[in-house]
Amino acid sequence: MTIPRDRPPFEADERTQLVGWLDLQRSIVRWKCEGLSHEDAYRAVLPHSPDMTVAGILHHLRWVENAWFEVLFLGGPAEGPQFDETAEDLDMKPDGVPLAQLLEEYERQCAVSNEIVAAHALDETGRHPDFRSARASLRWMLIHMVEETARHAGHLDAIRELLDGRKGYY
Repeated sequence: MTIPRDRPPFEADERTQLVGWLDLQRSIVRWKCEGLSHEDAYRAVLPHSPDMTVAGILHHLRWVENAWFEVLFLGGPAEGPQFDETAEDLDMKPDGVPLAQLLEEYERQCAVSNEIVAAHALDETGRHPDFRSARASLRWMLIHMVEETARHAGHLDAIRELLDGRKGYY
């Protein structure tokens, strides 16, 4: 199955454009996972970054969506591997979870994030009392998530090329 990768319309309101760019980057992330074996999803190809795997990035992005939209913006509980202080970078360590499950969890989290964005004004700020980042507006958080997701889509592009030679951005 080919995952659609559509840019937002040239002429649209700000929310449509911001969510459209974020959804495009999310689609590129999913596309870079397409057809990978479990072994390749967990194969580290960057010698100094053993957690920078397809599975690790996908797991990280799922939890980043949760942190920004459910925790920082809505003020929900700070739970999940990104808030676990027992070890570093636990959000990059999915510990053998099948790629299909990681993709499903990412899809579900992105849908929750989009529901949150749709229900709130872009100027509204986050609610979590314990994190300075929660003072950001929803607009700022969306722009940050476009940046975060695009950066990791680029990592996935390089990793995928090193894994099996498959390349391409758009």
